[in-house]
Amino acid sequence: MKDILEKLDLRRREAHLGGGQKRIDAQHARGKLTARERIDLLLDRGSFEEFDMFVQHRCVDFGMQDSKVPGDGVVTGWGTVNGRTVFVFAKDFTVFGGSLSETHAAKINKIQDMALKMRAPIIGLFDAGGARIQEGVAALGGYGEVFKRNVIASGVIPQISLIMGPCAGGDVYSPAMTDFIFMVRDTSYMFVTGPDVVKTVTNETVTAEELGGAKVHTSRSSVADGAWDNDLEALLQLRRLIDFLPANNTDGVPVWESFDVAERVDTSLDTLIPDNPNKPYDMKELILKTVDEADFFEIQEAYARNIITGFGRIEGRTVGIVANQPMVLAGVLDSDASRKAARFVRFCDSFEIPIISFVDVPGFLPGTAQEYGGLIKHGAKLLYAYSEATVPLVTVITRKAFGGAYDVMASKHIGADINYAWPTAQIAVMGAKGAVEIIFRQDMNDPEKIAASTAEYEQRFLSPFVAAERGYIDEVIMPHSTRRRLARALAMLAHKQAERPWKKHDNIPL
Repeated sequence: MKDILEKLDLRRREAHLGGGQKRIDAQHARGKLTARERIDLLLDRGSFEEFDMFVQHRCVDFGMQDSKVPGDGVVTGWGTVNGRTVFVFAKDFTVFGGSLSETHAAKINKIQDMALKMRAPIIGLFDAGGARIQEGVAALGGYGEVFKRNVIASGVIPQISLIMGPCAGGDVYSPAMTDFIFMVRDTSYMFVTGPDVVKTVTNETVTAEELGGAKVHTSRSSVADGAWDNDLEALLQLRRLIDFLPANNTDGVPVWESFDVAERVDTSLDTLIPDNPNKPYDMKELILKTVDEADFFEIQEAYARNIITGFGRIEGRTVGIVANQPMVLAGVLDSDASRKAARFVRFCDSFEIPIISFVDVPGFLPGTAQEYGGLIKHGAKLLYAYSEATVPLVTVITRKAFGGAYDVMASKHIGADINYAWPTAQIAVMGAKGAVEIIFRQDMNDPEKIAASTAEYEQRFLSPFVAAERGYIDEVIMPHSTRRRLARALAMLAHKQAERPWKKHDNIPL
């Protein structure tokens, strides 16, 4: 018996070495951790249970029968994050560059199936060079099996991808279908075709970082939802994100002990809005002063910065937050902001996360670039996402809510449950200057009449009370009481039930 146990221990140690110490050292020299080191940091200490440690590929072409490594380039299993079950797979770049084979894909499929059955989140740590060329169509078939499971699990369990090295070719499409993608700056990149192929086909000379690095995908393409400086920070922040997310679409949001009082009043919010209606202010200040303990996890911070999306907590329960940002483009809605917010709203609705919307929007961004780029359809995505949402929706208008953007930003008319406004709110078709120039164009040569008409328009429309008179605003609230009013509204809406007619699925304007 002792000999058998020693042999088992030897085989385990061999599997833990992956591609060998030399390749592990090379991985460390690149500033990257190994697959198992990453899993150990992501999960609670000692909680990881590994599956399929001894699986090997079955390829016999191109001499592959003489090159086999236990685990076949991916480490799979389950563990806990702050006591909550998660499933995880981590590509091992030290074994065949982390490339995907038929058996490699089968290991991932097993974990995907288990995560779906157990209704627990699944996390993929990517560091790989794509399909294993020696296996040809068998590897491509493996990708298809992974992709299919990504789609089946979508909206049922959270799926998160963390890109920690190269991610190219077929490898990029599985992350693209997950709920969130995060990257590590300077050591990770994503692209369908690499720099060499790009040069051959288009004659463009570009580096891997310029083509698909973290900066490109977080600020320009919107493929990635965020990036961090190194493996350690990325894994610790991923743990933080998991704490905000429900385990699945039926369990409800997690509840954590909060040391923040729901009745807390912040008088500084009474002076947040500048006297000059055209002067910007930082909407993040309102968010941080409203959520529990100023703990806000922002999604896509570097992309479409005129709108803010992310997770916070009210009374220990997760909420999704969507907010216009007056500091960037005056908080206007454009194509990028609309798509960013729509995607986030749909995620929250899928997983029963209540949504708070802070509104200060002067309208949609005008111009040929926006119209040619499909602003109508992109703006409709956000309108559609809010309109189909059945989770609790609470809206606070802090200042401007002009034109169609007023409707789109979770107005009462498209289904918001509770709509508050600060006394500084301005709800109208457009600003006073533009409105007066249209309504009183015949008086444009009479400055006194224009001034009087402008004052009349401002008094009549640029306040929350016209909307409140019609019931479109449920209450005009004091800014300092925002947190308390939100907490009470969410408590009242906790058991909301919304009926929708049966359909196979909707047809969002993609």
